[in-house]
Amino acid sequence: MVFLSPIPTFYRIYKKKSTEEFQSIPYVVAFFSALLWLFYAYIKTDVIFLVTINLFGIFIETIYLAIFLMYADKQTRMNTLKMLLLFNVFGFGVIVFCTMVIAKTDSVRLTILGWICLVFSLCVFVAPLGVMRKVIRTKSVKYMPFFLSFFLTISAVVWFFYGLCKHDFYVAIPNVLGFSFGILQMILYALYRNAKSIEDLPIGKKDISNDEIILEPMKNQPRNNIPPNDGTFSIEIPNLSAVNVPRHVPAQTTVAA
Repeated sequence: MVFLSPIPTFYRIYKKKSTEEFQSIPYVVAFFSALLWLFYAYIKTDVIFLVTINLFGIFIETIYLAIFLMYADKQTRMNTLKMLLLFNVFGFGVIVFCTMVIAKTDSVRLTILGWICLVFSLCVFVAPLGVMRKVIRTKSVKYMPFFLSFFLTISAVVWFFYGLCKHDFYVAIPNVLGFSFGILQMILYALYRNAKSIEDLPIGKKDISNDEIILEPMKNQPRNNIPPNDGTFSIEIPNLSAVNVPRHVPAQTTVAA
C-alpha cells in the first residue's frame, strides 16, 4: 500500500502535464531503499517477504520516476537524473563492491549491509521533511501527499513488529523513527488542511495564467463633447493676438547724396 499510495499524486501530474512543486527525492530514495533491501534479502536468504515487496517497490517506483521525468521542467529533470545516478548507480555500485569484494564472510556482509539499509531506511522517512517545511511556510498541505504519509506510518508499525518477530533489528529500528515522522505529518495535515494558503492570497500574487488576462480593443472617447470624426480633418489655430510679440523695428539707413 505504501508503494501504491502516490497514485493520486501522479494522476494529478499526468492530468496537469506538470510536476508543479512536487519533489522527486522521496521516490528516488524509496527506489534506492528498495534496491538495498532486495540486495540484503539476497545475502540473508529466507526472507521472502522482503524479496516480493521490494521487487514490487522497484517496479512501481520506476513507473513513478518515469512519469515525473516526463512532465518535469528541465532543471527539475536534471536534478532528478543526478540523484538517480548518485544513489542508484554510483552509490549502489560502491555498496555492492564493499560487501561482495572487501567483506569475506556472510555475517560481515550482513552487518555492513544491515547498517547501510538502516541508514537509508531512515532517509526514506526523512525525505518528506522538505515537504513538511513547505507546509509550515505556506500554511497549505497542497503539495504533501496525504496517502503516502498515512501508509508510511502504518507500514512503519507493521515492519517494526516484523523486525521484532524475526529478531532483525536492522528492520525494526528505523521504523521507530518512521512512525514518529508519520505521526508528525498527520498532525501537520490536520492543522493546515483547511487553512488558507499564503500563495492563494491576492496580495503579492506572482503568477497569472493566460486565462485570467482579457485583452479588449481600446475605444476612442469623445473629447469635450466633440462629435465623432466623420473623416473631415480640422486644424485648430491658436489666437496669436493675445501673445505679446515684440515688434521688429527696421534700422534707418542714410543714403549719401
